[in-house]
Amino acid sequence: MMAEGHQPVLVREAVAALAVRADGWYLDATFGRGGHSRAILAHLGPQGRLWALDRDPEAVAVGEQLAAKDPRFAIYHAPFSRLGEVLTSLGVAAIDGVLFDFGVSSPQLDTPERGMSFRFDGPLDMRMDPTSGEPVSAWLARADCDEIAEVIKNYGEERFAYAIAKAIIAARTRAPLVTTGQLAEVVARAVPRREPGQHPATRTFQALRIWVNQELAEIDAALPQAAERLQSGGRLVAISFHSLEDRRVKRFLRGLCEPQPLPPGVAIPERDRPIPPFRWAVRKEVPTAAEVAVNPRARSAILRAAERR
Repeated sequence: MMAEGHQPVLVREAVAALAVRADGWYLDATFGRGGHSRAILAHLGPQGRLWALDRDPEAVAVGEQLAAKDPRFAIYHAPFSRLGEVLTSLGVAAIDGVLFDFGVSSPQLDTPERGMSFRFDGPLDMRMDPTSGEPVSAWLARADCDEIAEVIKNYGEERFAYAIAKAIIAARTRAPLVTTGQLAEVVARAVPRREPGQHPATRTFQALRIWVNQELAEIDAALPQAAERLQSGGRLVAISFHSLEDRRVKRFLRGLCEPQPLPPGVAIPERDRPIPPFRWAVRKEVPTAAEVAVNPRARSAILRAAERR
């Protein structure tokens, strides 16, 4: 069983996409509670090595317990946008595989004190690393209506973003918004209708969490570093959970794996076109119905992978 009941997604598929070798060197850039790391270690021999990163101190504490038992493993407290810096500090120039499991973890969602979910009333924080940056409540207290609306629209794909932003501004003039329950109530009053089965605050909470943690900027910074560190035959594997993440992964991997389009009017024989540095290993894989039945949070997951030639 994973720590705190956490169920990692697409574990078997991720290990297969990495094509783990017994003597390979790998990086789990999003340790979480270690489900993927443990699966990778199960395929490594004595000469294999696995390093992991996580920006959440609680995840790092779980990883340190694993590191104390397994000399092939080590974990570092850092966002994955610093993976190149961490590997350089370790003297590691090239590795055989990098795994990303983007988004928020179940323990983060299920811990009221983290303020990630409207299902619990807790501090309106949402930071993946509570030791760095400012909580959402601080940003909402000073941002203007247009800024709030832009974040909710761009990161939550919320069509009622402006109405929600106006409601937040009005609510904070009466009292500071400091709990998840307060924010969820404000959003629910501002949203006239919502898809069946979805809480009115779902998109707003996603947007604010992505914004305060700069999740999309982290992805944009990390993917090129990961690709650069892979040696020939090395695999980059990414698991995304919503379209904003997956679009970035797909666009980045397509740029590595597919020939660049020619300018209009330019004709170059196929044999003379540069060979892309990567090839597709997995264009798209999603969880099985059986996995989704056991772990409903897996339903939106998409895995893509590429291999350096």
